[in-house]
Amino acid sequence: MDIYVIIVAGGSGKRMGSEIPKQFLPLSGKPVLARTFDFFRKSERHFNIILVLPAGHKDLWKDWCMKENISLRHIIAEGGITRFHSVRNALEYVPEGAIVLVHDGVRPFVTEELAGNVIRKIEEGEKAAIPVIPVYDSIRRLTSEGGSVPEDRSALVSVQTPQAFDSTTLKKAYSMPYRPEFTDDASVVEQLGIKICLCPGYRYNIKITDPEDLKLAGLIAGTAGSAD
Repeated sequence: MDIYVIIVAGGSGKRMGSEIPKQFLPLSGKPVLARTFDFFRKSERHFNIILVLPAGHKDLWKDWCMKENISLRHIIAEGGITRFHSVRNALEYVPEGAIVLVHDGVRPFVTEELAGNVIRKIEEGEKAAIPVIPVYDSIRRLTSEGGSVPEDRSALVSVQTPQAFDSTTLKKAYSMPYRPEFTDDASVVEQLGIKICLCPGYRYNIKITDPEDLKLAGLIAGTAGSAD
């Protein structure tokens, strides 16, 4: 089966306090998004890459590709008003009967093992597979009265990307109207009554959303990250 990966990179730099979109901030000398893209570009598997960008960010990406002499053909899809709409736009380029991964552009530490875990589940006949890791911290749920109560963390997991799907299933799911509770692709597919298969994630497969995340990413990458 052909494998497509949709890399969603529609974020801004607001929570970073930066005018530069967070996916273009430097991480050890290379934009965060470029590190994510390089994994799929250089992977031992062949990925058909679809990169989702807002219209205003396309020139930034094209400039980077020219600077680094990146000649790999890939599709640039138009970002939407929400992540849901961005993925829906990208799915127009995905055929029926393929495996499709959806990955956050600001998760630059995806590994071959992590991607392989979810891909194999789809190859084995599952319709949806996502990576998860245990919740290590104690968890409390806020109450409407202004208090809080403890939650059993052993019954909780933290969800990561890439999330993998049979493309026919994912395209059908994304034909539904948008709902605010669609926080990731699995939550969309689940509305079809599809079982979500859980696979081992990777603790350092972090999503970079604020300056502290970027500093941590710099340590993971082997050198301090900077938004300068």
